[in-house]
Amino acid sequence: MTRTRFIVALGFTVLAVSIAWVLFVGLPRWTAKPVPQPEEPRTATVAEPEPATAPSAPHIKARLYYLSDDGLRLRPEEREILLGAGTAEQARHIVEAQLEPVQAPMASAIPQGTKLKELFISDKGEAYVDLSSEVSTNHTGGSLDEILTVYTLVDALTDNLPAVTAVQILIDGKEVDTLAGHVDLRRPLAKNMTWVETAASAPSAPAAR
Repeated sequence: MTRTRFIVALGFTVLAVSIAWVLFVGLPRWTAKPVPQPEEPRTATVAEPEPATAPSAPHIKARLYYLSDDGLRLRPEEREILLGAGTAEQARHIVEAQLEPVQAPMASAIPQGTKLKELFISDKGEAYVDLSSEVSTNHTGGSLDEILTVYTLVDALTDNLPAVTAVQILIDGKEVDTLAGHVDLRRPLAKNMTWVETAASAPSAPAAR
């Protein structure tokens, strides 16, 4: 084979190899469509629920009793108190509200620190109110002060709850003779509005000059 023919044959061989590479390697790469990659799963954004507003507990109006300006009578005052599911629970809410401290110039006939320990109502409608010892140990004494303390509770229950016919005060779960030596507490006491201030008994305002 002459040198010229060898060069021509080599050229055809190189050209054939190039064409084969283009057809079988390069062209598929150029024309192949990219394989779509699976998308990362999207995490759904869940909106945090707004905290539900707790419905306010139902209340009712009750007539509670506090000392009159001269300290000689009880003055009725309407207050919003929790609504109870039954007579006994309602009686408890009334007593608990009556025992709460008050802001001056108002004053309570209940000795400071007195707490309600238990309350139950008999089949006869007699409410037994068990109070902590402070109702006696912190009492100021005196017959009128003791009367006003006792009938603050008696009248608050019997006036607001027709089902309650009388009230007996206990101390630390036990029956007692008196709080401070004057009012007999050995039996349930019925409603007595003698010491409750009325429009007629309330002192009149001084006349303007």
